[in-house]
Amino acid sequence: MSELSPDDPSTGAEPLTKAECAELIAEVWTLLDGECTPETRQKLKQHLDECPPCLRIFGIEEQFKALIATKCSGDRAPEGLRERLQLEIRRTTIIRDVQ
Repeated sequence: MSELSPDDPSTGAEPLTKAECAELIAEVWTLLDGECTPETRQKLKQHLDECPPCLRIFGIEEQFKALIATKCSGDRAPEGLRERLQLEIRRTTIIRDVQ
């Protein structure tokens, strides 16, 4: 399986800019989870409307999330795993190259 990227020529469209596409891809999960602000949601949806390659990636992520929800509904991770994951999430820092 090949890795998808917004500038993949097989998608048939040019991305707006790589920086804008990278920003969308970084935020796609907050959009899918309904955790972004209304302003961010509007900005991301506008980008998706204008950038078919990112819309394709977004659709794949959306399908992936739906699949996980279907296959894992009702299952609960062991408490030790949950605690380790929460600790790692708190340790994680996202660094973005904003120019």
